[in-house]
Amino acid sequence: TYMAALMADIQDTWGEYFERAGINYTETTLVLFSDAVQTGCGNATSGVGPFYCPAPGDNKVYIDLTFYDELATRFQAPGDFAQAYVIAHEIGHHIQSITGISDKVRAAQQQDPNNANEYSVRMELQADCLAGVWGYSANQRTTSDGQPILEAGDIDEGLRAAQSVGDDSIQSQAGMQINPETWTHGSAESRA
Repeated sequence: TYMAALMADIQDTWGEYFERAGINYTETTLVLFSDAVQTGCGNATSGVGPFYCPAPGDNKVYIDLTFYDELATRFQAPGDFAQAYVIAHEIGHHIQSITGISDKVRAAQQQDPNNANEYSVRMELQADCLAGVWGYSANQRTTSDGQPILEAGDIDEGLRAAQSVGDDSIQSQAGMQINPETWTHGSAESRA
């Protein structure tokens, strides 16, 4: 299936990058669910959106497939590469977890709670950047018959998805006042 092939490609890419650095890459697992799921991070409903659980013994990416319908309709970011961006972003959180970045961010948030949201935004933007590392890699590769892996418009789909889940976009769509102090993921512009 598309999801299995996508996961394999993203993880193969990270495995190669880690190998070049002389580090073993620990793969994550994609868990597809409907409505709710029990994780090492507790119970989660589809309302939380896609997420990565860094809890020991879990370390998995969770996606309720109805989110992709919402991404296409509510957030107006359809397409297979929009879906790929979401998974690559969540695997970005896995990279942050296995390299110790997440622990450092959590420690900084505890030491400086007044800036906890800013630390969260930075971590989310880094996960977007890590998704972009994979996207760049995919854009450089071709299939066995020489065709580019990515199709025309794929990169735009991913960028549209990243913009659509910016905190300002979500607040605006919800009819709320745009308030950067409440952001936890970053602006549409920053995410793209």
